[in-house]
Amino acid sequence: MPWFEQEQLAGLHLIYGPEFGNGWSRPDKQDDLLFLSRRIKLTLRLPKDRIAAAQELSGMSLDIEGYSLKVGSAKPKKLSKMPVLLARHILANPEQDEESFLTEIVAHIQTKLGIQCRKILCGKNHQLKWPTGELFTRRLMIADLKPEESIILQEQGLGTGLKMGCGLFVPHKDIKAVDPDKS
Repeated sequence: MPWFEQEQLAGLHLIYGPEFGNGWSRPDKQDDLLFLSRRIKLTLRLPKDRIAAAQELSGMSLDIEGYSLKVGSAKPKKLSKMPVLLARHILANPEQDEESFLTEIVAHIQTKLGIQCRKILCGKNHQLKWPTGELFTRRLMIADLKPEESIILQEQGLGTGLKMGCGLFVPHKDIKAVDPDKS
């Protein structure tokens, strides 16, 4: 897909394997081989006019550092109108504290996307190993979104790094069940 890098709103969701469970655990060393389930999904976030071009990947085998990854059949999926979204990775400055990170994110979301942040929560920090070096990211959850706001955030993403799986939002379970103010 030679057009992917130039497509401003295109994004590649990172593939996640479980941390542990049912007798399976991650390798101890970061560089050890991670075995993926056949049910793992390769997910691209694309404008509608690029879906047909991306479906050409179906049935192909991708060579990832000498390991083969077979691409199954592509299935377009609509964006969700759920009120809670999660971005597993937002590129961030490791020198910036959480409070100033959130202030900067809220200002960006309000001024650039026209979305009023009612509830926003920072999660775990991560160091992603990338060919260009280590990337510092923060997890981010945004709640109490109106349906149209949820769609805009999923379409636009947040920050740079969409092609690397950063700044992409996915629907998340509603937090009302765990929100002490709602009980």
